[in-house]
Amino acid sequence: MTTLLVTNDDGVKAVGLLALAQAMEQFGTVQVAAPARNQSASGHKKTLFSNITVSDTELANGQPATSIDGSPADCIALCAMGLRPWPPRLVVSGINRGSNMGQDITYSGTVTAALEAVIHGVPALAISLSDSNASEVADYAEAARVAAIVVRYMLNQDMPPLTILNLNIPKGKIKGIRLTRQGVRIYRDEIEMDEDRRTVRIVGEPPTGVVDELGTDIWAVHNGYASLTPIHLDMTAHRFLADLGAWDIEV
Repeated sequence: MTTLLVTNDDGVKAVGLLALAQAMEQFGTVQVAAPARNQSASGHKKTLFSNITVSDTELANGQPATSIDGSPADCIALCAMGLRPWPPRLVVSGINRGSNMGQDITYSGTVTAALEAVIHGVPALAISLSDSNASEVADYAEAARVAAIVVRYMLNQDMPPLTILNLNIPKGKIKGIRLTRQGVRIYRDEIEMDEDRRTVRIVGEPPTGVVDELGTDIWAVHNGYASLTPIHLDMTAHRFLADLGAWDIEV
């Protein structure tokens, strides 16, 4: 029996997680292990030498789930180390409320949960919906449909080691799917300080991006296409190695 492990970064009670878990049931046994609370923009955080609370819960449809008071990467690492039977056939992370494109992938708990899965030898897909106002399961129906199509292919193909697929889906009915590379985000964060300047917050408008660069994830979603980007954990700037060698650095 095929087993899929579903996680997210919006928290175990997020409706996007429920929509994804329901969509994955057609492929076999679905197990759910997700953060106890919202862990958006937690990045690839691993909790070391601190207690992590684990409890049983269930999704709104009665699906049993494991609630983990840690990061999305913690959820996968703990499952791999014995909290759940390991390995599943596939780890599926999402559906995130809001896109994860461009440099977002370094911040995204949705993406880094998938990256943690491939560290532990299991192929993984991260799914995000470019609709920050999605609040009902129905809002995620199109994203869940597209995710299921990609999962069906992943279950019948081999993935390279340490490589995930990052799927971003625009709001509304999609025009199709495009294979893309990572684009460039433009962040509009601002700092907000209390009068005593001891309490600060990062606020600001949602990020935009370079939308006219053909073939990027940001271009695809901006033009109504689902974007599918392969992401590899080898972050070496290979094309720069030769130039770096020309520096003749000596110690």
